[in-house]
Amino acid sequence: MTIESVAAGTREKTITWQDPLPTAKLGATLPGLEYLTGVLEGRIPAPPIASHLGMRWVSVSEGDVVLAVTPDESLYNPIGSVHGGVAATMLDSAVACAVHSTLPAGVGYTSVELKISFVRAIHGSTGEIRAHGWVVKGGSRVAFAEGDIRDAGGKLLATASSTCLIMGG
Repeated sequence: MTIESVAAGTREKTITWQDPLPTAKLGATLPGLEYLTGVLEGRIPAPPIASHLGMRWVSVSEGDVVLAVTPDESLYNPIGSVHGGVAATMLDSAVACAVHSTLPAGVGYTSVELKISFVRAIHGSTGEIRAHGWVVKGGSRVAFAEGDIRDAGGKLLATASSTCLIMGG
């Protein structure tokens, strides 16, 4: 195999998204559950990171969020598997949105800590993977959440725990 033959396999992917600032301003006026339900139902645009990964909202309820991605080779790292950052982004999104779903209008959050354990490699052939995030303990200053990623057969691929700082209110 030569460098030239590797370069001949070039592929292309187009990503489109909406300006996130108007959506963020709208989000500040809504309770978290209402806002995320609007994203799930397509009434509110998803954040741009969702377009980059092909992330879809599967379910949203108070303190519980499920997101899905069907990874492809455009998300591979140099050794030929899906980059760990994809799982990290999915888990950060799922656990943080689970926290967001418990917050009133005008109250925000940010991730303070995220710990991930990778259990199995993810490949383009893995098919759809789902990140499930749930709140372990809410609070007015700090919230704790956990999550996992599983394949369509329910096989565990990664786990996470997170601490979110609650801001405003």
